[in-house]
Amino acid sequence: MPDDFDSTGGGKAWISQLRKGLVELLVLAALRQQEAYGYQLLQRLSTLDGLTLTESTLYPVLARLAEEKHVAVRQEPSPSGPPRRYYRLTASGRARLQDMLTHW
Repeated sequence: MPDDFDSTGGGKAWISQLRKGLVELLVLAALRQQEAYGYQLLQRLSTLDGLTLTESTLYPVLARLAEEKHVAVRQEPSPSGPPRRYYRLTASGRARLQDMLTHW
């Protein structure tokens, strides 16, 4: 039996994959209306019931989406602390979001 199934016949690996896909979908949807920096996204997404999202989950997703050109990144000085990185959807990101919503 594959490693991604437990002895009761239920899957385990799909849970992780579902969470990863859901986080990507939610991040793209949160950026649909306006750009935001990482902490703003965490705040927006923390209002969703049942979703626990941490920086260690969010920032790798943002980095991957930027690498795949689904989000564009710009840096601005912060009133306090390090510069802020603002993320916004690109045309590719909007198409990806629409495709994900269609399949959802």
